Amino acid sequence: MGMMQEFREFAVKGNVVDLAVGVIIGAAFGKIVDAVVSDLIMPVVGLVFGKLDFSSMYVLLGTVPPGTDMSLEALRKAGVPVFAYGHFLTVTVNFVILAFIIFLMVKQINRLKRHHEAAPPPAATPEDIVLLREIRDSLKK
Repeated sequence: MGMMQEFREFAVKGNVVDLAVGVIIGAAFGKIVDAVVSDLIMPVVGLVFGKLDFSSMYVLLGTVPPGTDMSLEALRKAGVPVFAYGHFLTVTVNFVILAFIIFLMVKQINRLKRHHEAAPPPAATPEDIVLLREIRDSLKK
């Protein structure tokens, strides 16, 4: 069997296709969660903790060239090493929210699976009961 044929069989298997669809949907869902965290949740958290903007929190680790703006983006463009812990906080909150949402989805799917599982088949009738029924039916005739 040629290598291309083996690869085709592998790629067409249902699990690989399902995984690819999951990765694509997960990437899109990650972007949605990132937008929710950075645009909705973090501004509220910053407001609660004294109007802080977490995305621009950093510690300088080097010297700033003269005339460089002190914003995180400008410092990074100038090549100044910065310890951007605010971005780390934002990404961490993003991860926690995404993990919680996935947990809720898996929990709901598992609950739905339990409800849709088929009832176990009834237990087989014991042989003596079957014989008694046959006797009863032949006596009725």
